[in-house]
Amino acid sequence: MAQTASNKSPERKLRLAEFKLQPHAGQPVSADIVDPARVLQFEGLISDLSVRFINVPAKDVGREITAALGLVREMFQFDRFGLITLSADKREAAVTYSSCGEGTAPFPEKIDVSLLFPWALQHLLRGEAIFFSSLENLPEEAAVDRQTWQALGIKTNITLPIQVMGAVEYLIVASRVHVSHKVDPALFPRLRLLGEIFVNALVRGKAEAECLKTYAEIQCLKEQLQQEAEYLRSEIRCFQNHEEIIGQSASLDKVLRLVEQVAPTNSMVLICGETGSGKELIARSIHDHSPRRDKPMVKVNCASLPASLVESELFGREKGAYTGALTRQAGRFEVADGSTIFLDEISEMSLELQAKLLRVLQEGQFERLGSTKTIQVNVRVIAATNRNLGDAVKKGSFREDLYYRLNVVPIVVPPLRERAEDIPLLAWAFVNEFNEKMGKKINRIAKSDMVALQNYHWPGNVRELRNVVEYGVIIAADNRLHVRLPECSVEETGRPLLMDEVERQHIMAILQRTGWRIKGENGAARLLGMNPSTLYSRMQKLGIAVRNGQDEISP
Repeated sequence: MAQTASNKSPERKLRLAEFKLQPHAGQPVSADIVDPARVLQFEGLISDLSVRFINVPAKDVGREITAALGLVREMFQFDRFGLITLSADKREAAVTYSSCGEGTAPFPEKIDVSLLFPWALQHLLRGEAIFFSSLENLPEEAAVDRQTWQALGIKTNITLPIQVMGAVEYLIVASRVHVSHKVDPALFPRLRLLGEIFVNALVRGKAEAECLKTYAEIQCLKEQLQQEAEYLRSEIRCFQNHEEIIGQSASLDKVLRLVEQVAPTNSMVLICGETGSGKELIARSIHDHSPRRDKPMVKVNCASLPASLVESELFGREKGAYTGALTRQAGRFEVADGSTIFLDEISEMSLELQAKLLRVLQEGQFERLGSTKTIQVNVRVIAATNRNLGDAVKKGSFREDLYYRLNVVPIVVPPLRERAEDIPLLAWAFVNEFNEKMGKKINRIAKSDMVALQNYHWPGNVRELRNVVEYGVIIAADNRLHVRLPECSVEETGRPLLMDEVERQHIMAILQRTGWRIKGENGAARLLGMNPSTLYSRMQKLGIAVRNGQDEISP
């Protein structure tokens, strides 16, 4: 009769006589597969293997298991002897390691045990051994299993479950296909112990591999954190003192509404605006309101780096990539993986580098200088320029395909002269900043000075306003800001003035000459040859505030 044996029940002592092969249906009778000398040899082999597998390197465990299976198979004259791994759902089995005798077909590589061995699987998962000396001894409920064993040519079989952390995960399987022999369960403890030696070595090897993988991941994370820390240290000097964008004008409000809409997405953004208008602040605001805000935004000024260094700064380099490259350096795209990279003055990038940037934007892949290894990154790109990229495309200095790739969400930052109502807020913010830094207590700005600030052209935009306020705080002898506006010319701005700008400057000069008197014999309207109401309309259109009321403004 086929039998099952629980690994919890007491085992009988090994009875050597019962391991003699029994004749079956014309099959030849084999020699004894167990004798006292062989049992002692097996005991010695198990003892040696238990010591040997403690020190076997993880990479050699498989080879050692296969060799040991071969020794035991030959020792007991099994036709097949193997270690089988059950899947996580216990429905399939894979032959992990095996040894087969000459003229014997190997085990199938994969077996659907739930379909082909439903009866055996039920007992094995309970920790019971399955064994039979003849297929005729199998019970009626094992009809499916009998057909499968018969198809595989199995005449005698031993299957022992091996547990890991209380669950059956492996099977030790020994079978005969040429002749049958009687099975004695007293041999099971030794075979199970052999299986446990194998499994312990596999589990230990897997744990070692996981430790090595975890260590490698920790090293990678450590390197990435070091790169980010190094980047942050290099950027700290130029970190903006005001993270919030200051202003309440309609033009700025329109920009901030667009920032709120685009920030949660991964879309590329192209920020256009004059020098000093706050393009980087807009980029930081987009990043700070995005899902990537937990990692620092990485900044690259394409105009401030020599052309020969831009590529290594963006994509990194290997040691020895060029003369002077003494160490390996991670590029800004690598540091920005999972975050945002801000490419300022993108129009200054060479055409050759534009092609490489286009590949990163399309595929998220690049190679370090001096390396053929492809690096994959997930980076959101925000680019900025103070030039008209459309004109640059027409002139051939900027790639058309890159322009359309970057220009997904265009944001135009208004110049300071177009949001004069924001100037008082900005001026007082800068006054408070420098008061704290310099220990000053300035709390007054002359109304005429504030009007002058609002009516000045500001070719350098917010950055120039900050410089003017800083200078005024430095030279102030009391609690009143001293304002001295710089003289501005076409040569200084670096571009021709628009007609409205020329008209504005001329009206401003006349107003200052008349002491801001508009009507009357010596008023600005008479000198300009205009009706006072017409001058008021022009001043309103050009954003020139009318001076009246107090002489000083307090915050």
